[in-house]
Parts: sequence; C-alpha cells; structure tokens
Amino acid sequence: MQRSSRTVAALVGVPAVLGLAACGSGGSDEPFAGKSADRIAADAVKATKEADSMHMKGTVRQSSGESVTVDLSVDQSKNCEGSIGSNGARADIRHSDATLYLRGDEQYWRSALKGQPGGDRVVPKVKDKWVKAPADDAMTQGLCDKQGLLASMDEDTSERTGMKKDESTTDIDGTKAVRLTKKTSDGRTLALYVAAEGKPYILRTTEQGGKQPNTATFGDYGKKVSPQKPPADETVDLKEIAQGAGGGQV
Repeated sequence: MQRSSRTVAALVGVPAVLGLAACGSGGSDEPFAGKSADRIAADAVKATKEADSMHMKGTVRQSSGESVTVDLSVDQSKNCEGSIGSNGARADIRHSDATLYLRGDEQYWRSALKGQPGGDRVVPKVKDKWVKAPADDAMTQGLCDKQGLLASMDEDTSERTGMKKDESTTDIDGTKAVRLTKKTSDGRTLALYVAAEGKPYILRTTEQGGKQPNTATFGDYGKKVSPQKPPADETVDLKEIAQGAGGGQV
C-alpha cells in the first residue's frame, strides 16, 4: 500500500518552509554588535542545526494548493512526537526505539489508502489506532530526521545575502528576537526571526506574496523528547491487517 506513505510524505513540504532560514538572520545591537546580517544568518543556521532538539509548528502550502500543518518535536536521535494534518485529516506521530507509531483519523486513512486493494476494509481497523511501522519503512523516511528537515538551510547560501535588519526587536513566544526581511525578484517577502538572547536560534520564518505562503515557528531548543510507546491494546500492525484484507505489502 504505497499510497499510505504519500500522505505522511506531505512533510516533504516542510523543508520549503525551513529553506527560508537560508535567506538570512536577525540580530539586536547588543548580542550581534559588529556582525553583518549575512554572518548572523550563518550563525543562526549553525546553532539551529547543532541544537540537541527542537519543536517546530507551522503551515506549508504546497504547489498543489494543499495546506499541510506540522506540529512536531524532534531530536538528533530521531525521537519525535507530534502531529500532521491536511484538508481536515489529522495524524498523531511518535517515533522511538526504531519504531514509528502513527494514529490517524478516518479521513486520514481514507485518503492514505484510497484506491488500494482492500483499503476500505482496512480503514475501520486502523482509524484512531496506533499503527506501527519499522524505522526503514517508507512512512518514516525524513519524518523524524531533524537534520533532514533542516538540510535545506544550507542548500543555497547565496540566499542569505541582501537581508535588511529591523532596528527594534520583537517578541516571539516570550523570547526577544530580531527580524530580517528580504524581497525576492519574484515578489515574495521573506522574514526570519532570530533569538537575540542566548544562542542565536531561529524562532520563526515566514514567506508572503508568493504562491506558497507559509509560516514556521521554532522553540523548545534542547528540551528532551521522550515519546511514550502506545498501549498494546491500542496498537495495530498495518502490514498484518493489509495482508489479511488482501492488500499485500504496505
């Protein structure tokens, strides 16, 4: 049932949001005195990538026009916990000890299994249950990989030039931050907010004016991510169910 991986793969759109981080950084006169916006940007990307863990929340609008929401805590060891959603469908996610557990609602699974042999018979058995999959399953690829999610930050370092730094700071969830903005040749406005206190972590990225407006907020840097294994009586194996329904391999 290859289709099941496609819905989870909506997270592929997340790096597009994170890519905004490659566009610059922010700084306040105190912590970033004497540093150019380009230098601050590089420091922000470096600090964010090196953080032991982080929490990411935002909305990504894909080229198809579909919006994907992400609310995920993840660490360097690929432990993660959170949720994703699209078009009213929602799924909770936990990844620990090389196993992914995903709990989708009925709409999620109907979309994920649409057109698959035996899909209609599988949906009632998996909806609102914790469905487990091995770490190397297609469903898990990139989902809980912190470095993978942030990889786009260094794909095009040339985008870190030409930023303008606000003179005053702003507040992002209780942390002082400096905003940098840039207008692209195709009419988009990119904004990057960087912590002006402590390490220069990226706190928020936004893109406006284009075909795929989006916002992502980051926080809980260094906070331990300890997803709990779901109760056995609430957990099912999708491959076993799919095979029993005549769907073959997932």
